[in-house]
Amino acid sequence: MKSYPIAKSRRVRSTPYTSRIENQGVTAYTVYNHMLLPAAFGSLEESCDHLKKNVQIWDVAAERQVEISGKDAAKLVQLMTCRDLSKSKVGRCYYCPLIDENGNLVNDPVILKLAEDKWWISIADSDVIFFAKGLASGNKFDVKIFEPIVDILAVQGPKSFDLMEKVFGEKIKELKFFGFDYFTFNGAKHLIARSGWSKQGGFEIYVENTDSGLKLYDHLFEIGKEFNVRPGCPNLIERIESGLLSYGNDFDNNDNPFQCGFDKYIDLETDINFLGKDKLKKIKEKGIDRKLMGVQIDLTKILLTSSLDIKNNEGNIIGELRSACYSPHFKKVIGIAMIKEPYCKASSSGTIEIDGNSLALKVCDLPFI
Repeated sequence: MKSYPIAKSRRVRSTPYTSRIENQGVTAYTVYNHMLLPAAFGSLEESCDHLKKNVQIWDVAAERQVEISGKDAAKLVQLMTCRDLSKSKVGRCYYCPLIDENGNLVNDPVILKLAEDKWWISIADSDVIFFAKGLASGNKFDVKIFEPIVDILAVQGPKSFDLMEKVFGEKIKELKFFGFDYFTFNGAKHLIARSGWSKQGGFEIYVENTDSGLKLYDHLFEIGKEFNVRPGCPNLIERIESGLLSYGNDFDNNDNPFQCGFDKYIDLETDINFLGKDKLKKIKEKGIDRKLMGVQIDLTKILLTSSLDIKNNEGNIIGELRSACYSPHFKKVIGIAMIKEPYCKASSSGTIEIDGNSLALKVCDLPFI
């Protein structure tokens, strides 16, 4: 399939690191939160293997922040998510599905509690800022909502801990998973969380001082040679193997959190107030009619640009394949699919048509690894 370049404009913003990653050989972009997000540096398979063994620096500035502060900040943040944040602590990150009035998903961000009256919502690819502003206005909340200048660098991979220790000292290794603290580089303070969109371990650096962030980017590569550091980006193979879901790809505003396996983040028992709570109670009582599952296909390559129907032996549609890749680990195509009841069980099978060929497909649990 022929590829076409993305025309840069104010609608699709570059990042402070764009010139650097282009000099380092980025080979593909996607658009995420109206910004350029690197999608490949050459072979996905080679990059995945490197990520699992070494350390990579990612430009993930497209992971934008919605800052909510003020007297009613906690009320607004809680209204947006079905996860109970009443006992949340400053210095912690929380994975929080955001829900609309119908009980469907708006986003699945990581929410950082910076203070009792100040939060960052680190969003996936949807316009959460307008959702937040609408709720604040409708409820007459006393809050300030805006997008701060924060351009995240991710340091991912098993050797990320040693590289970050070399820059920030031993204290960086004391961070607990989904905890954050402030560390100084070149006279500037950076919020650093032990998090990232891979299961290989690592950190996300929330860069507010652009000049310091660029110097830090260069410094990580200068001193990271002993750890075989490379530029990278969220890897399709690694994230599907790990069962990391992508808003807009694996699920969207037509899906609810029960269908996506987010049960442990849904609090219907306490008296917390969030949008769509009554709808989610009814969904739980009735039961779901479909669920995100893993699938395996005996195929050695796939180019998935849109959802593909999955059928049973009688030719009836039982689901749709939403994301897929060839996994060198499993030596077959694996993917994430929304499967209808009663087929959303690991014992189920079906067929899928790819390039005119009907192929057998097996349903399995997530994550693959």
